[in-house]
Amino acid sequence: MSRPDTGVVHYDLPSPYIPHACGLLHLPRFIAKAKKAVKGELGKSYQRNYKKGFDRFLCLHLGIDPDEVETIVRESADDTEIDRRLAAILPQDLKVAKWNREVVQKGLSPMGREALDAAKKKMGIEDRDDLMTFADMIEFDEERIP
Repeated sequence: MSRPDTGVVHYDLPSPYIPHACGLLHLPRFIAKAKKAVKGELGKSYQRNYKKGFDRFLCLHLGIDPDEVETIVRESADDTEIDRRLAAILPQDLKVAKWNREVVQKGLSPMGREALDAAKKKMGIEDRDDLMTFADMIEFDEERIP
């Protein structure tokens, strides 16, 4: 089966299912997208959801501004400094289990299912019942799910 063209695909971005050292899923992906964005290397298809979608939901969960994360990435010399500066703005209780459950379930609610079905239709993959969440859609788009 041919894959739908969703634009530039950044195969080097971490899976949303990969946790950060602090335990939060998607955080490594958001940081990696921020690194590309500050260099002007984030593909157009990714810019549409950058600091929106999961990025924004994560920041809302943490009570931080997505622009703050981008600023930290832009101004930091390396990953150690990024992590140190992020730790300084993150809440003490990250509510890791709550957030991680939300990530792996995005798209399972009735409203989420409608949005997911619409996204599948737009991509021409309505028959893919195995893609049950938005994280699965990312995995499919970046060819970690065939």
